[in-house]
Amino acid sequence: MKVPERNLKMEYKFTPPKYRYTFGPDQPVLSLKPGDTLTTETVDARGYDSKGNLIPDEMTQRSPETEFYRANPLVGPFYIEYANPGDVLVVQIEKINLNRNMAWSRIRPNFGSFTEEGPGRRLLLNKPLEERDFRWMLDLEKMVAILHLERSRLSKIEVPLCPFIGAIGVAPRYGRVETSLTPGEYGGNMDCIETKEGTVIYFPIFVRGAYLAFGDVHAVQGDGELCGSALDTTAEVTLKIDVIRGKMIDWPRFEDDDFIMVAGSSRPLMDAFKIAHVELIDWLVTDYGFERWEALQALTQVGTSRIGNVVDPNYTVVAKFPRKYLS
Repeated sequence: MKVPERNLKMEYKFTPPKYRYTFGPDQPVLSLKPGDTLTTETVDARGYDSKGNLIPDEMTQRSPETEFYRANPLVGPFYIEYANPGDVLVVQIEKINLNRNMAWSRIRPNFGSFTEEGPGRRLLLNKPLEERDFRWMLDLEKMVAILHLERSRLSKIEVPLCPFIGAIGVAPRYGRVETSLTPGEYGGNMDCIETKEGTVIYFPIFVRGAYLAFGDVHAVQGDGELCGSALDTTAEVTLKIDVIRGKMIDWPRFEDDDFIMVAGSSRPLMDAFKIAHVELIDWLVTDYGFERWEALQALTQVGTSRIGNVVDPNYTVVAKFPRKYLS
């Protein structure tokens, strides 16, 4: 996609006054214009900041009429001027600087890919999983995560860092408000490693102002986020914002140096797979001049796909087409 050039670009260093647990229209924390750059800090999925302090209640989304599931606190929403329904919001991830030397992950009794149980309910007869917390040390110079093992013949496991934004999205379609745990056509908690530094994300805009929100930075995550938690940590994030007017898309699209990609989110997993690939075929036809069935044939032979998550209220699949076949 061609992003138009803008004048009068502003760079904002933003300190969040409050964190939210929903994607949807709400009182904006800041208005941004196309071409602006935003730098801000996230907290981790439990609400702890870069110094290990829990954000106070007065800095969280609250209501006298309901309760919010307190996971994945989001920075935002940001109102994007000149962003209207039927346009595309462009978010370029310029930097994800991890700013804490520790990340956590956990196995929870009623959460993850091995159970259909969830917060406040028990749907199955199986014995709940054993609850375990895991603390990983982050070597930010070597860019590796280290887990010291106590119950294994190995002393430790060390893996390369791959920071990405777990939850990023806009206000959903049809006036809905969705929890910060849920992915959908608006983006949301997709938990896919493709939303990393250097990626450009294209979001469909369903609500005037878009209402961009994001958080839940992960230092590392394998396919599917199997146990329900990646390596959750904090970061300073820099995003560049733009708008493409009059070009409607239906699902979030990504691109980097190697691929154009689409994230589809639904249940069952096969529906997410189909959504991602149909939207990717549409992209090949509308922007790259493919005939539809030739696009399907090419994607069948050279495309790849990856499971973002199989633990959230919706599952996420990312369909990819190599850029080298677009020239």
